[in-house]
Amino acid sequence: MQPVIPDKNEFISLTTMKMPFGKYKGLRLVDLPEPYLVWFSRKGFPEGKLGRLLRTVYEIKLNGLEYLFKQK
Repeated sequence: MQPVIPDKNEFISLTTMKMPFGKYKGLRLVDLPEPYLVWFSRKGFPEGKLGRLLRTVYEIKLNGLEYLFKQK
């Protein structure tokens, strides 16, 4: 099994990219509420980069790792 190597640019995208559609249009991906991400996990994440980032935010919130985005 290969180790997971974090991608710094993907992490930055989580904090800068905004939701392009829907109820939370304009909200940064990292600020999306967990229930909205759970809904996507059940219905299916979009294809491409947006889906990958939403899936990542979902996993971060699911595992209680939001502190990774807090500024000191």
